[in-house]
Amino acid sequence: MRRPGILPALRGALAAATGMLRALSGDDAYERYLTHHARAHAGPALSRREFYREREERKWSGVSRCC
Repeated sequence: MRRPGILPALRGALAAATGMLRALSGDDAYERYLTHHARAHAGPALSRREFYREREERKWSGVSRCC
């Protein structure tokens, strides 16, 4: 016996889990940046390469020690 509602529900659950994993790992950072930029800023957005380069520079510049 086959249930017709199982496969779509399974796909939805898998998509939700994938989205959550991307959000937790930061893999969706560029997509979130594009959404924010479209709402809050005028002008062109950074390319994916420029976005990640600027993000790394911000992360690793300056003093980063505990004491």
